[in-house]
Amino acid sequence: MIEQLPAVLTGKGGIVLVTLLAFLALERLFPVAQWVGGVARVARNLALALCNVAIGPLIVIPVTVYAAGHAPQWRPDFLEGWTGLAFDLLVLDFWIYWWHRANHKIPFLWRFHAVHHLDETLDATTALRFHFGEVALSALVRAMVIFLLAVPLTSVLVFETLIAVITIFHHSNLKLPPKLEKALSWIIVTPSIHWIHHHAERADTDSSYATIVSLWDRLFGSRSRTVRRADLPIGVEGMRDLPVVRLLLRPFLHG
Repeated sequence: MIEQLPAVLTGKGGIVLVTLLAFLALERLFPVAQWVGGVARVARNLALALCNVAIGPLIVIPVTVYAAGHAPQWRPDFLEGWTGLAFDLLVLDFWIYWWHRANHKIPFLWRFHAVHHLDETLDATTALRFHFGEVALSALVRAMVIFLLAVPLTSVLVFETLIAVITIFHHSNLKLPPKLEKALSWIIVTPSIHWIHHHAERADTDSSYATIVSLWDRLFGSRSRTVRRADLPIGVEGMRDLPVVRLLLRPFLHG
């Protein structure tokens, strides 16, 4: 697998890029809400995304490969193949639900995660807008999960690809047919669910933490009852978005 890693990562990047371009086109044909911020906003989001692309080979990839390669081999035979992959995807999604929740509840983590929430419009580019500090911390914590559960590198790469596609989808400004969105929302996180999480009202911001499987919020009582509207204010309550340099410095200067 290690020998094939560059080709696999290139394929993953291609899937993410095609997904991003597809949703950027679709959400402009069938939008839910009007955009604010224009080209400057999109450029800001993409600049933050490029920072994370840069730290991938420095932190995320080495840490992940090491954890998967040095994990104790305790897994039983029934966790091989497709069964094992399904188990790994579910466990990693369960972990990211609690990690996301921790990013809202622990002030130190919120310093970094707030950069994602400061976007005042939601579209496909918001899915790529994260502070590099959050990405690095997430990779380190996830490495412990990978190590303890002996998650194979293949499962991690499938999960990363799936989560990138789903995240672009549920941040998008795409208006889905109501019946389709309602049906999908029982299984996966849809825009109507995740937009509430970006509502500039702290009670809603601190809710609806699921990323792929929507069950977790229902199971742990964190699903908001607020219904998405086209005029729903997006962002962080009482705060405004910032230029890229100030966004990068913000976690180190503010609580």
